[in-house]
Amino acid sequence: MLFQTPTQFAVLALVLLAGWFFGLASSSGGKKWKQRFRDEEAAHKAYRAEVASDLKTRDARLQEVEAERDRLLKDRTTATTASTAAAATGAAAASTGHGSGFFGWGRDNLSRIRGIDADLEHALGQRGIKTYRAIEGLSEADERALEDDLRLRPGTIDAEHWREQAAMLREGRDDDHHGRWG
Repeated sequence: MLFQTPTQFAVLALVLLAGWFFGLASSSGGKKWKQRFRDEEAAHKAYRAEVASDLKTRDARLQEVEAERDRLLKDRTTATTASTAAAATGAAAASTGHGSGFFGWGRDNLSRIRGIDADLEHALGQRGIKTYRAIEGLSEADERALEDDLRLRPGTIDAEHWREQAAMLREGRDDDHHGRWG
């Protein structure tokens, strides 16, 4: 047998009691872990609230954009109907001199003209050329000056028929334009 004398039993009891006290002293009592759990739970709750708010904002913006799209489609349909009627009566040729332009902002989508990309359209806009009518109105001297200014090969504007394309697009002859210049 391992323990036989009362002194050995007393030492054993004393060691067990010391171990128990040492265990209690070194234990955090779970408070540290409980606090970390609560902090993590609060962080997740805040994140879920933020995501819900972002989704609500996104949905509201999506509804605004869809309403704007529907309005523009309605305006476009109305404008197409009006321009078809105007073209049939010849009123398009006697218009005020400038159209509503691309999205109604006083400019046209010049990148529809073959030979004009987005960068070139931006450069033209900086030089005040924002509509099909402005391209149609270019004289030969204006063309040469513009080609020099934009660092285009001499004769590019004439070779790619920018004025003719602009006239077709301004008159709404999209099918003719597409058939000829793709």
